[in-house]
Amino acid sequence: MFTTLVMTVGLFVLAVVSGMLGLGVAFAAIPFLSLFMSDLVHQVQPLSLLLNGITALFSVLGFAKSRLIDWKKALLLSEVTVIYAPLGAWLASANIVKPIYIWVIYLISVFYLAYRLMAPARQGQGAKISDKGDYFWVALLLAAPISVLSGLLGVGPGFLLMPTLVLVGIEPKQAAAINAFAVTPPSFSALIPHLSTAKFDPALTLALLVAGAVGSFLGARLTSLYIPGQRLKQMFAVLIVAVTLYKLVTML
Repeated sequence: MFTTLVMTVGLFVLAVVSGMLGLGVAFAAIPFLSLFMSDLVHQVQPLSLLLNGITALFSVLGFAKSRLIDWKKALLLSEVTVIYAPLGAWLASANIVKPIYIWVIYLISVFYLAYRLMAPARQGQGAKISDKGDYFWVALLLAAPISVLSGLLGVGPGFLLMPTLVLVGIEPKQAAAINAFAVTPPSFSALIPHLSTAKFDPALTLALLVAGAVGSFLGARLTSLYIPGQRLKQMFAVLIVAVTLYKLVTML
């Protein structure tokens, strides 16, 4: 009972953070759940994917309440992620590309995006898309290689998509809202192959799903109402660097 409480409270906190940034919670749920569950393939991964989809979905609801989602752009972006992320996973399983090359590309991308996100806002930066020209098509083109790269590495595409959306001119809060929608379908589609072998504890799963749903919705509302766009960019820059370094440490 105590373990379930600790896991639920911890997951709630992680869901609030992920909801604020328009991400699913899997990036943090996998290492967190691994502290309590020993079976990565049959317990941690399927539960994390389920939580990722639910938290991203409720984050979408939180952003939608503030009318921050451009539904047309979100739908287009989600179509690309659904198509290309599985391609990356297939390439990884087939060992067609050497992992060292993939990681070099990913690290360069992460640190470049983090550097750009941490840069001080220029005068006029942060205006609405309609005020400064729409370069969403650039992000849409980049979404394909980003999704393949994320599939190769087993990380969600949202980490690279969200800063890309910001850098092509989309206001950070709108970018987080669009990103939340774009990462929702791949989470549920990636869960399907795991369903036949997944081992879910019904009571624990329900508690975590409720905590994740509430936390991600709250996080999205916090961003919508209180977090300045520039601060959101900086928070995301720190997060993607921290998670990337953690991933490297666990591999070494």
